[in-house]
Amino acid sequence: MPEGHTLHRVAAELRDRLAGQIVTSSSPQGHFILGAARVDGHRLVDAEAWGKHVLVRFEGVAEQVHVHLGLFGRWTVTVFEDVPVVGEVRWRLRAESVVFELRGPTACELLSPREVAALLARLGPDPLRHDADPDRAWQRISSSRSPLATLLMDQAVVSGIGNVYRAEVLFRHGLPPDLPGRDLDRSTWDAIWTDLVHLMRDGVRSGQIDTVRAEHTPEAMGREPRDDAHGGEVYVYRRTGQPCLVCGTPVLTKVVAGRNLFWCPECQGADRLTG
Repeated sequence: MPEGHTLHRVAAELRDRLAGQIVTSSSPQGHFILGAARVDGHRLVDAEAWGKHVLVRFEGVAEQVHVHLGLFGRWTVTVFEDVPVVGEVRWRLRAESVVFELRGPTACELLSPREVAALLARLGPDPLRHDADPDRAWQRISSSRSPLATLLMDQAVVSGIGNVYRAEVLFRHGLPPDLPGRDLDRSTWDAIWTDLVHLMRDGVRSGQIDTVRAEHTPEAMGREPRDDAHGGEVYVYRRTGQPCLVCGTPVLTKVVAGRNLFWCPECQGADRLTG
């Protein structure tokens, strides 16, 4: 599932290429016909990402288009004058020579102002938004018996965090995945939040997730670059059985909150918290 940095990149590209322009909106697949028709011929005003959600606003339209990619959704952008429809396109936006096409989302729907407010009220703070309040997440985490690995994947606690950022930020701070939220101290949470802001902003800029520090890059360690379709250099994500880049212990994996979690039992051992 795409993580928050991907959706912020999508929202930024929608703004950069379409904001201020009157767009042609359609649903070639037919599953968003009424919604697409509602905004057809209107000027696109803004597109914003909130965690893993994107909201698109149009001039003169009270509703907003809400998109959640889910596991299989994806956006494509084409800069050509005549682009034929290929495949199952849920929503197609066109202005001049730019075409945005949305395929396979979990959600593509019109939301009223009240429904938008309800959606945003359900979401935790997003590290990529300047209006985010990390204290809201801390209040949930510090009062919970649930493991950190579960809490970080809960979009009502922190929005935009997915499986990669979850595993990597826990590793970077030497935290056992099973540590209950209420056992985390505030200074560590503040450090985690600051780290997430930094890592995810880098992800927006580069389009991939890189989490290794300078001393652990392939060049610094004299190792081969990571060979994975997801791209980016990481410490533990999808590295089951491979040696930890820091201590050499084989990386482990187990299912937590419905997704495979990866961690180093040495670098993230519970004994590290007690000295």
